[in-house]
Amino acid sequence: MKRILVPTDFSEHAEHALKVAAQIAKKNDSEIIILHMLELPHQANDAIFGGVSIPETMLFMQKANETLDKISDSPFLDGIPITEMVKMDKPIHGITQVSKENDIDLIVMGSHGSSGVEELLIGSNTEKVVRNSDVPVLVIKKDAPEFNVNNVVFASDFTEETKKPFEKLLNFTKLFDSKLHLVSICTPNSFKPTHVINKTLEDFTSAFNLTNYETHIYNDTNIENGIINFANSIDADVIGMCTHGRTGLAHFFNGSISEGLVNHSIKPVITVKI
Repeated sequence: MKRILVPTDFSEHAEHALKVAAQIAKKNDSEIIILHMLELPHQANDAIFGGVSIPETMLFMQKANETLDKISDSPFLDGIPITEMVKMDKPIHGITQVSKENDIDLIVMGSHGSSGVEELLIGSNTEKVVRNSDVPVLVIKKDAPEFNVNNVVFASDFTEETKKPFEKLLNFTKLFDSKLHLVSICTPNSFKPTHVINKTLEDFTSAFNLTNYETHIYNDTNIENGIINFANSIDADVIGMCTHGRTGLAHFFNGSISEGLVNHSIKPVITVKI
């Protein structure tokens, strides 16, 4: 894990994410790229192309760079190689593009979550990055002066397609020598007998050289509640999930458990795209 991308909107939640990224970077001698997406109003974009609003645009860029300089001087970033970037683009496209162009290994983002009508109609930028990113995304909800990752929950259906993203999650847990808790959530709408789930878990774990882990079956009213309640019951530090990256109508009708967790869980969530 050599390069960590931290998008920032200069908010308190973005600072929480950067502090966690700094702790991960120090553990692994990683570089941090701090990215600010400068999304100008549509009318300003039109003016830029017309050659009218260039001085105003340059002022925005200058202010953003000055703010990034101040952030980079934060004591908690001492000793970490830092690269600052300001890009003019829509946040989702810009973040994913920078990630691809710079061989990013992990994206760390802050989020305050969203709920109700806001969640249905808008969704957070973090949620959209989770849906679209090809690299793991770690979502931080609150300040974590000491980011210890002793216990990680991995909730899944443990099908064949989840094995490859699970390998990426393993790379993250190895940084902290974390204990893995592999859990299958059983609900009234997705009920499976215990012996069937145990066989699935056994087949899944046999494909990996796992040592510090446990398997669990947890019953709840729905999958999202089950993951959150199980994570709370073992005092997990991070919840790990796979995401299908659905978009458009497929996402609207099917939703995404991973994105729901990003919005509703107060614990850090790391997602890996299938």
